[in-house]
Amino acid sequence: MRLVPEDTMSQYSTNFLLLPIPEYPVLDCAPNKIIKLVVLGGSSVGKTALVVRFLTKRFIGDYEANTGALYSRKFTIDGEQISLQVQDTPFVSLEDDTDTICCQEQINRSIYWADGFVFVYSITDYESFRVLRPLHQHIRRIHPNANIPLLLMANKGDLLRARQVSSKEGLQLASELGGTYCEVSARENCEGVHEAFQQLCQELSRSSGSCNGEKRRGLHLVRPKSPNMQDLKRRLKQALTSKGKSGTTL
Repeated sequence: MRLVPEDTMSQYSTNFLLLPIPEYPVLDCAPNKIIKLVVLGGSSVGKTALVVRFLTKRFIGDYEANTGALYSRKFTIDGEQISLQVQDTPFVSLEDDTDTICCQEQINRSIYWADGFVFVYSITDYESFRVLRPLHQHIRRIHPNANIPLLLMANKGDLLRARQVSSKEGLQLASELGGTYCEVSARENCEGVHEAFQQLCQELSRSSGSCNGEKRRGLHLVRPKSPNMQDLKRRLKQALTSKGKSGTTL
């Protein structure tokens, strides 16, 4: 099994190696289903840190500015063979003094492509919470008639003294958007992060039926490439030394 960043989409980059987690056995044959998740949210809310926690159980506090990366792994869930693709994304923001979001075209492509959505905000940043309703409305315009499986993740739950968004507000928003809610800490709560992602994957697996592999109106995102071992070693070395470099703190 290989788990590496997608580097065929424009301007995608990363500086760490993702390793498999043991709960899901490696598959020797082609999976029956493909699950595609996109992780969305504001700036510095911890999107990349959460993805890494889910896929590797590791926490890396500092990253280069996120331009997006696509990760792929294979596992079994409910006894079925699954190929999971997780799309990390750049941040989404609000236009000045409006409730209209500003996002890159790359994010629109990811929304168009995805089967399920993970909304992330920081409990220490109310603006990152405010962006989520307009973001959901934006997704509705792209998928006006579709069911939207949604996980709302309140990150940085370890920073309670700096809280700006209450758990009650998070629960209310999740109910309003028709999604599930969890408050986690990418830094301290590996099990909670993993459980939340796993539940969303189970929901998508059970609802996907035989619709896997269909192309959304001709949109096609290339599957991740597999680098050689030297490239993997180089990425791991970069990850281990990245804390000494300037980056975006999650």
